[in-house]
Amino acid sequence: MRNHFVDRPAAGVVADGAPGRPLHVAIAGFGVVGSSVARILLERGDLQASLRLVAVFNRHVARKRVASAPETVAWVEDIDAVLGPDVDVLVETAGGVEPARTWVVEALRRGISVVTANKLLIAQHGAELAEAAALHGVQLRFEAAVAGGVPAINAIECGIAGDRLTRVGGILNGTCNFVLSALASDADSFDEVVGRARTLGYAEADPTSDLDGTDAAAKLAVLAAVGFGLELPLEDVRRQSIADVTAIDCEYAARLGCTIRQVSIADRHGATAVDAFVGPALVPLQSPLARVQGADNLVLARGQYGGDITLSGRGAGGEATAVAIVSDLLAVSRGERRHGVARWQRARPAPRPHQPYYVRFVVRDRPGILASFAGVFAGHGINVDAVLQQPGHPKLRLPFVMTLEPCAQEQAAAALVELATLDVHESPPVAFPIFSGGIHGA
Repeated sequence: MRNHFVDRPAAGVVADGAPGRPLHVAIAGFGVVGSSVARILLERGDLQASLRLVAVFNRHVARKRVASAPETVAWVEDIDAVLGPDVDVLVETAGGVEPARTWVVEALRRGISVVTANKLLIAQHGAELAEAAALHGVQLRFEAAVAGGVPAINAIECGIAGDRLTRVGGILNGTCNFVLSALASDADSFDEVVGRARTLGYAEADPTSDLDGTDAAAKLAVLAAVGFGLELPLEDVRRQSIADVTAIDCEYAARLGCTIRQVSIADRHGATAVDAFVGPALVPLQSPLARVQGADNLVLARGQYGGDITLSGRGAGGEATAVAIVSDLLAVSRGERRHGVARWQRARPAPRPHQPYYVRFVVRDRPGILASFAGVFAGHGINVDAVLQQPGHPKLRLPFVMTLEPCAQEQAAAALVELATLDVHESPPVAFPIFSGGIHGA
């Protein structure tokens, strides 16, 4: 395909390394992130030689127009107006899969590079979009899709490109980390903490995709694509909602020398097999995972040769995400190329690991309950490691915990199904894995 930029001055760095004209940037989506990107581009005079904002697309854009923006910035409601021959890079910050995918595909087809913060788009269509970018000789960059201002994608793709990664993941959702951090330190209920997160801007009006692991699963799929070179289908990521966590769980976790975090882990086995999990898990207090507080994120990677690395910092918010986007724009302006493959091979599910579990029950107390529960676990080939019971709770609604020795997830799930049929429960039993080996252990 002939690049439609050939009839205009070259942007960014030209072949001999001499500077060309500034890269012409258009923004599609002018919410918190898009407006933060515009503010950086307009306020930082030192960027003007490299990056120039030329257009903003948004519905009802007149209500969002920035009065201080120069008259050279076009404010439009027609997406085609930001996919014209005067645009070099489209910044997609609208979110969601459609119509964002349609816009990005069309931009790449027209020879326009794309910078996006859209983790769901990359998780579901990254292989297709990367192939389209390679075909048309342009770039697709998505540093901001994972962990906001933490440069995780660049670190994995470039900084440790010489290693063969076997694990990626971490704490990838700031909303969940804020909620679980607060539950461990406050007396508020789960719903009260979520409400506080909304008030502080850490949670959406409907935080379901955060709490149930959908958001983190998409980010984990992006990390797997970059770190493993594999397309990880979202349906292959096991997910558990943090809504199952209560304040009493945080108390019991502390007695075990742990705290509870939403942990996202993808482990590669062999060339293409991947086991992936997102959900609440007990992590030791000495683990870096436990020390991530509030809405911060932490990204971890394990390499076959280089061992373990971690990166942490602000994982959410308009400004942190905008910094990652502008950094991608500068990389495009310098003529940097991504090192990843254009076609990612599809991952296949790997066997799930054996690991210890924390199981919490709330029962109407009566003699023989512990023995009967232990008998059910034994019937599924599971050994009980310990029993914990906090004093001071009413016998008609008594919470207690059993920790299990390492077993298969399928074993634990089958035992819980059988236990749930007993007539002693005041609420359904719940189980969380215990990452007893610390940040990189099982």
